[in-house]
Amino acid sequence: MTSQFDAGLYRWVVDLSHHTPTPVNDVVRVFSDYGLGIFAAMMLYAWWRARPEDSARMAVALAVPLAVVAAFLVNDVVKSVFDEQRPCRTLHTITVETCPAAGDWSFPSNHSAIAAAAAVALLYAHRKAGLLALPLAVLMAVSRVWIGVHYPHDVVIGLAVGALTAWPLIAMAGRLAPAVDRLRDTRLRPALSSVHGAGVQPGV
Repeated sequence: MTSQFDAGLYRWVVDLSHHTPTPVNDVVRVFSDYGLGIFAAMMLYAWWRARPEDSARMAVALAVPLAVVAAFLVNDVVKSVFDEQRPCRTLHTITVETCPAAGDWSFPSNHSAIAAAAAVALLYAHRKAGLLALPLAVLMAVSRVWIGVHYPHDVVIGLAVGALTAWPLIAMAGRLAPAVDRLRDTRLRPALSSVHGAGVQPGV
């Protein structure tokens, strides 16, 4: 599929990157390529902060990465249906990032979907982390256009897919509190609670 209704905006952004100092473009490129690691660190932080909380809060924290994986899978299915070539290939633009190979489809953006899913899920697991993750998700989406590997509509729909997939899943995660209660009475207690309890004794 070739969709170029926002090709003009894409060209404008890419042209702007050509007039931006190389060190700035390098920072944007590194963030765009590896910035999802920031969201992973936030997930770990949300899990750690949930350890002294009730089981419902821990269930939500544990569900964050699951919601992100679900968003990635849904987005990848949509991507395989539309088969949209990368704009850097269709429009033959010179970009900050090396253009991905043919067949590495553009629509929707996986990075945007993952970032949006993480941000929405983190809002439920740890509000402060979620509020920080939201603008980072938008920046991730913008960076994908800036480095030239996505059309604007790719990242907008990616954000929507990620958010809409994660939201109902994470909203229901608190219902898994009884399962967390049971796990807190096993050898997994140190990973799920900062409160020491009887649990299961070693060797029993």
